[in-house]
Amino acid sequence: MAWMNLEPAHRQAKEEFARRDPESMAFNAAVTYRQETQEFVVPFLGADYLVKYPGGEVKDASSGQEVPEEIRIVLLHYLARSSPARVEGRLISFQELPGGFIYTGPFNNRAVRPLVSLFGDKPDLLVQAAKMLGGSQVAMGDVAVNIPVLPKIPVTFLLWLGDDEFPPSGNVLFDASAPRHLPTEDYALLPGLALGKMRKIIQSGGR
Repeated sequence: MAWMNLEPAHRQAKEEFARRDPESMAFNAAVTYRQETQEFVVPFLGADYLVKYPGGEVKDASSGQEVPEEIRIVLLHYLARSSPARVEGRLISFQELPGGFIYTGPFNNRAVRPLVSLFGDKPDLLVQAAKMLGGSQVAMGDVAVNIPVLPKIPVTFLLWLGDDEFPPSGNVLFDASAPRHLPTEDYALLPGLALGKMRKIIQSGGR
């Protein structure tokens, strides 16, 4: 999988980012660019991150700390690759993303199975955690939430509750505009990052 060796991907993402015009990136990604400090302010999973231009350094805006490499790569990709396309409001599955079938196994392992494991028998906690990340409940399946992972990338987490005959099941869906903003392998990663954040929210009692 593309994420097994992050260093080359990170280096390439920084080079691509440095070649782009900052004002155009800010417009396409629907984020703020601070000309005076040459940095972007990127909302991601309920927190703001600062991305320096042109070097591509990424820090947590509240703590000033460096962030994990996979988050740095995703944010750099989002800034460098976002198009002017807007959110369409029509949902597609991971398999409908370009080449999505290649990553179906990793996607299920990092997104669908953890979703069901975490919230399959506690759907109220899914709604609670999603709201802490700026998300909202939507009318799909038995329980579903939509979370604005990035300004132009909402992600929908969907559960069907189990009964005496069938265990709980789930899925993760994306807006139809998703391929216009990030490569498919990033979408194999994003739901897992969101679920990790939701797990921490639940473990901390919703704080």
